[in-house]
Amino acid sequence: MPLAKRIIPCLDIKDGRTVKGINFKNIRDAGDAVELAAYYANEGADELVFLDITATNEKRKTLTALVQHVAAAINIPFTVGGGISSIDDVNALLKAGADKVSINTAAVKNPSLINQLANEFGSQCIVVAIDAKFENDNWFVYLNGGRKATDINAVEWIKQSIDLGAGEILLTSINHDGTRQGFANNLIKHVELFSSIPVIASGGAGNMQHFANVFNAGADAALAASLFHFKEMSISSLKKFLKEKNIDVRT
Repeated sequence: MPLAKRIIPCLDIKDGRTVKGINFKNIRDAGDAVELAAYYANEGADELVFLDITATNEKRKTLTALVQHVAAAINIPFTVGGGISSIDDVNALLKAGADKVSINTAAVKNPSLINQLANEFGSQCIVVAIDAKFENDNWFVYLNGGRKATDINAVEWIKQSIDLGAGEILLTSINHDGTRQGFANNLIKHVELFSSIPVIASGGAGNMQHFANVFNAGADAALAASLFHFKEMSISSLKKFLKEKNIDVRT
């Protein structure tokens, strides 16, 4: 029996505050991370993702003290990403209260990191985040919080990440991010054809039907930020809507 679909709010963190942008640009403040985290846990979110979006670009580690405060305020699975590049980094975050870690740029630069971390902590703990942009008829991987283009084919990188021991894929479409025009359903559908691990769709949520569409395309979980941060949609009403559409979600 397939697992129930998950709804995951995402806290993008910059300078210790929750922020949100469009296509990874035009960043604006969205509130206090700890307050938002507690609100989502009470609202019925299935998990929470915390991404320190400038850690890699600023060549520093994730804000572990803030991770500790967020972890203390919630009782749902908690994934943390940003600036993670070693076993020590993961150890520190798990000790601070994270349940899973998300790796992105460091994994692309050193693919064996996925394998090392999966062996050390178990695949279930390792989420490989991929920021992909559609250009020249293909999806390409971007690094450093969507700032740095590569010529790496995103679909091939997903396949490699799975082979190396990733436990989950967090797939963000830069083209769709913050646009509220819907998720990259065709990309999700394509990846779900071969993926043996859960795929979290990210980028583009604008209304409840968009969530239904991406779940019908095969996504195991859907992640959103500004829709939830600015209280335009409640998680409880979204779950009610999805149930009415015969999509199995957790209560």
